[in-house]
Amino acid sequence: MAAQEPPRPPPAAAEPAEPEPGGRYEAVVPHWFWCKVTDTRERWVPFSAQDSERLEAAHAAGREQDDVVVPTSGGRYDVHLRARQRVAVYWDEEVSEVRRCTWFYKGEKDNKFIPYSESFSEELEEAYMIAMTLGEWKKKLESPNREVIILHNPKLMVHYHPVASSDDWVSTPTEQGRPRTVKRGVENIAVEIPNGEPLQIDHLVFVVHGIGPACDIRFRSIVQCVNDFRNVSLSMLQAHFKKAQEQQQVGRVEFLPVNWHSSLHSTGVDVDLERITLPSINRLRHFINDTILDVFFYNSSTYCQTIVDTVASEMNRLHQLFLQRNPQFKGGVSIAGHSLGSLILFDLLTNQKADPEEDEHCAQVWEATDPSWAWGREHSMHRSKLVSRKQDSFWICSQGSRTTSSTGGIEEVKEILKKLELSEYCDVFEKEKMDRQALFLCTEKNLKEMGIPLGPRMKILHYISSKAEIKDQSPAAPRHSEGRAEPGSPSQHGDSSEDDKNCQYRDVGLGQVSANYPQLNYKPTIFFAFGSPIGMFLTVRGVKRIDPNYSLPTCKGFFNIYHPFDPVAYRIEPMIVPDLEFEPMLLPHHKGRKRMHLELKEGLTRMSVDLKNNLLGSLRVAWQSFTRSPVPALEAASTEAEAEAEAGTEKQPDTKPEEPPAAVKEETPLINVGKLNGGNRIDYVLQEKPIESFNEYLFALQGHLCYWESEDTVLLVLKEIYQTQGITLDQPLPGSQ
Repeated sequence: MAAQEPPRPPPAAAEPAEPEPGGRYEAVVPHWFWCKVTDTRERWVPFSAQDSERLEAAHAAGREQDDVVVPTSGGRYDVHLRARQRVAVYWDEEVSEVRRCTWFYKGEKDNKFIPYSESFSEELEEAYMIAMTLGEWKKKLESPNREVIILHNPKLMVHYHPVASSDDWVSTPTEQGRPRTVKRGVENIAVEIPNGEPLQIDHLVFVVHGIGPACDIRFRSIVQCVNDFRNVSLSMLQAHFKKAQEQQQVGRVEFLPVNWHSSLHSTGVDVDLERITLPSINRLRHFINDTILDVFFYNSSTYCQTIVDTVASEMNRLHQLFLQRNPQFKGGVSIAGHSLGSLILFDLLTNQKADPEEDEHCAQVWEATDPSWAWGREHSMHRSKLVSRKQDSFWICSQGSRTTSSTGGIEEVKEILKKLELSEYCDVFEKEKMDRQALFLCTEKNLKEMGIPLGPRMKILHYISSKAEIKDQSPAAPRHSEGRAEPGSPSQHGDSSEDDKNCQYRDVGLGQVSANYPQLNYKPTIFFAFGSPIGMFLTVRGVKRIDPNYSLPTCKGFFNIYHPFDPVAYRIEPMIVPDLEFEPMLLPHHKGRKRMHLELKEGLTRMSVDLKNNLLGSLRVAWQSFTRSPVPALEAASTEAEAEAEAGTEKQPDTKPEEPPAAVKEETPLINVGKLNGGNRIDYVLQEKPIESFNEYLFALQGHLCYWESEDTVLLVLKEIYQTQGITLDQPLPGSQ
């Protein structure tokens, strides 16, 4: 029988006849993933293509023995290769597991693919290589968890979970529950792998959150919300700065979150609140304690100091750490705040120390509700000691009106002391080089530091207060708004009497808490406020008007961005120009036009006005035809009058509609909103979405939390940042400044 068997074909001829191997074996290309845990649920997220390549290169080089750290996600996370851990760099976050993935199986609860462990993936890959090489399929492997994987062919591989708990139970794989799909290689699973972020960083922005630990409607943290903001910025850069990217003029803008809530509530105040919180409506009370009370904490002198110290120190720490990790960075730094965070940044910026040469040309004029009240910053030699907001001296002074003779000022102080029968303290004031202006900037604390006893201190403070009251009885406020001296005018260089006309001094308490504001290690380029209550807080503090010449000492840009239905947002420009009513700047849609429902609304409004005018005109003519006199002479006269009226109404559309646009064109450039934003507009309003226009009350909360994913907001931020570098959008958006 063996002799009658036909000869076997050679092995080379046998390979094409076998369908099972499915082709030549090629090694699988690994991709690196990290495990994201949310609410005890695990989800494996792929690294970007460039991050995975860097991790694989370090792995292939055998550098794991040295515990190499590979920066990923734009440098915001470090991967410790040997420990297989992903660690946040700039903020506190749970360490995530990292895995080099080649084989995946489909999960039970969703269609997400889950990677096998690296050791078991190597076993699967070895079995797959043998099956491909020898053509021996239907391989059965058992994982450490007694899960069975069967390799039927290159395109059909299944995973079975064990059902029986006893080793003696005999069952076939088909009896062990529903099979799951097994895939080899990341290219065979449905997962979106990002390309990665540009390595070049053009600008750094620190983002400060508002009240509470949650920053959006989904109760996500500031880190997650800023991640969304950053992702939107990357897409906006690709859409609107494509030419600059092709010319390698633009990289990206880095956004880093600043968290102060956890530091505030780690002081033990939550334990104190817990003892006095009522047991009823437990969840609501805890929500209020954790969120709403942050506003009251900021108005407390104790906790306000904690908040401003945390924000300033955290921004300084992040800035220093960022420069250490990015030594080639030459860009600027801006800051952004949402809700209460914007108020914290505003107070912090108003108390920064400007350079002496800039300080001489910076106006600090704030007009309060009562003309005898003013809000400003201390500009004496003790300016490093920041303003105490209860009993400090505040002043109103036009730009450049501080040029007085130092010697003459000291003599005036001596005369004042003689008048108050305090001549024995003249030497003390002369030693401290106190002129009249410095005297009126003195606080009780300053006088105490100079060694002035309590009685003389009270006399001096009462004198300063009474002088301010006398001056406030005169029409000083109109002089400030109408007769302000221009820089370099003769009135700026007059004697002390001229200076008295331009300056008012008064010790006031405007409801602001006393805080020692730390100094930032850098000068912010622009300050962005999202959904900001700054205007409301200034008004509550007693500030009625911001002088147009005022600008933040170290930051020359300020944008107040808000949603029209945001219940927390307030405008700033009416405090600078209170006598002129004008609309805020409408933020153009990122796709280059107004939203369709707004255009339709405007079109219907114009149409209704035209119909109303035409209908009223027709009714007027009909009424006149019924009521006109039958006398021929009067009839002729009325006919002529009607003809003239009709001619006037016909000519009116030709003349009057042309005048308002001309007037608007003339008035628009004349809207001077001051130097707070370098002469540019400050208030910018977003366009509401079509669904939001149905009921503004339903979307009020959403309006306050919408900024993190708002393309229009992000595009304005990018546009203003890159404008400082001379880089503009590919195509200017209509209606943009």
